[in-house]
Amino acid sequence: MIINEKTKIAVIGLGYVGLPLAVEFGKKYTTFGYDISPKRIEDLKTGKDITKEVSSSEIGEALNLKFVSQVEELALANVYIVTVPTPINENKQPNLDPLISATHTISRYLNKGDTVIYESTVYPGATEEICLPILKKNSGLKFNVDFFVGYSPERINPGDKNKRLVDIQKVTSGSTAESATFIDELYKSIVQAGTYKASSIKVAEAAKVIENTQRDVNIALINELSMIFNEMNIDTEEVLVAAETKWNFLSFRPGLVGGHCIGVDPYYLTHKSQELGYHPEIILAGRKINDGMAVYSASKLIKEMLRNSTPVQGAKILVLGLTFKENCPDVRNTKIIDLIRELEDYGAKVSCYDPWVDPNIAMQEFDLPLLEQLESRDYDATIVAVSHQEFLDLGAAKIKALGSSRNIVFDLKYSFAKDESDLRL
Repeated sequence: MIINEKTKIAVIGLGYVGLPLAVEFGKKYTTFGYDISPKRIEDLKTGKDITKEVSSSEIGEALNLKFVSQVEELALANVYIVTVPTPINENKQPNLDPLISATHTISRYLNKGDTVIYESTVYPGATEEICLPILKKNSGLKFNVDFFVGYSPERINPGDKNKRLVDIQKVTSGSTAESATFIDELYKSIVQAGTYKASSIKVAEAAKVIENTQRDVNIALINELSMIFNEMNIDTEEVLVAAETKWNFLSFRPGLVGGHCIGVDPYYLTHKSQELGYHPEIILAGRKINDGMAVYSASKLIKEMLRNSTPVQGAKILVLGLTFKENCPDVRNTKIIDLIRELEDYGAKVSCYDPWVDPNIAMQEFDLPLLEQLESRDYDATIVAVSHQEFLDLGAAKIKALGSSRNIVFDLKYSFAKDESDLRL
């Protein structure tokens, strides 16, 4: 197995993970970028990326990249890379339907000598237990003789322009020593930060889920501490700043934990753990705390309004930000919508403004109309829910002025100094 001019790569799924990958490979190899959304393909052909992860000029630099919506064109590839979403369902169980569907698609075109690489987040063992049987059965080929499989977990950080695909070390793995080396060299050819070749596919899968599980548990600890300090009338930020003077203190901040990784990946690990008969306690306890932060945040604001003699029923509340993190348009698994719904359950009238979010997506995903622009509307409370640069530039004083004289500014993300807001977690 060698990398040469005959290496032809197909990237299945062109979202936050797949598109940057297809663009980088397209600079060096014949690459096909496939997505089930014809609209997505048409947009990309014109250089438009709604995720804002890749610019039109960067797409233009990928001279060997062809965007395709017809699956038949995938037959020309000999390396298939799967970058489809792996969400959870309403019961917080893994939803592997997109992964299974993509695997069925690939199996129709798999030929001798081909390699299939998975990047989608899964629990340890999923590649070999779920995907491999489909590839073998539908292709009729012999595993590790006619075709090979690998796993290289995605590490994309949406909205981060400093740590991009080429700047983040890539973990790789393969089903044989030879295929592992081939996959490692393939990624090493585009990732400037280098690669790390794991000893097995399961090790690579496990590394991915614990990266985000560890972060989730740490944030849960800080969230719980903020609740405790709130009862003690101690400012959490001041405590954390003081603690950070110790060289090995890990710096995290309380808040809502959403997105497609941190709020989802732990459930993949706990699903497999419970399937094997072990009930994880710390991980699920952390998830429970983080999943409950939207309700806690809403109740904290409501209590402050009542202390200020502000009627809650019919109160006008402005929420600044809908995305799961700052400076990106990603609303997947955002907990801001949970906060909005909780406030509405109290009888408040909630308005939301986010310059990063397509209003059509907000309506489609959440049935939530977004404000077209910010203007003073005598708000009783304003929540800075996401630290978009636009809100930082606006400043706390102007945000305060959007409301009435009793407008409570709830700085959910520590965007401003303590004395510039009325309430913090």
